Amino acid sequence: QVQLVESGGGLVQPGGSLRLSCTASGSIFSINAMAWYRQAPGKQREWVATILSGGRTIYADAVKGRFTISKENAKNTVYLQMSTLKSEDTAVYYCKIVDGLKDYWGQGTQVTVSS
Repeated sequence: QVQLVESGGGLVQPGGSLRLSCTASGSIFSINAMAWYRQAPGKQREWVATILSGGRTIYADAVKGRFTISKENAKNTVYLQMSTLKSEDTAVYYCKIVDGLKDYWGQGTQVTVSS
């Protein structure tokens, strides 16, 4: 079994920055990809960004140029650096890893962008 622990959420003013972290532990086989998703109140969960095992990154249009996904392989950790935050970025952010053929999800961390 694989466990994911997220951290770094909180309250930030519009235009501010936050960095989320997600660390995987347990019986990790081979991580093929790590990703972030988010779910705003009353909305479906949406994909935000992915980083593949080789380091290639992909972003949703809504966050391109403002968010940066990165990882530390030795720590099985993925990060999401969020800058120029907007009120519409308010959501619960979830990390996901693809380990072999299985997906594992974190418990979510709240990000609130408000003045």
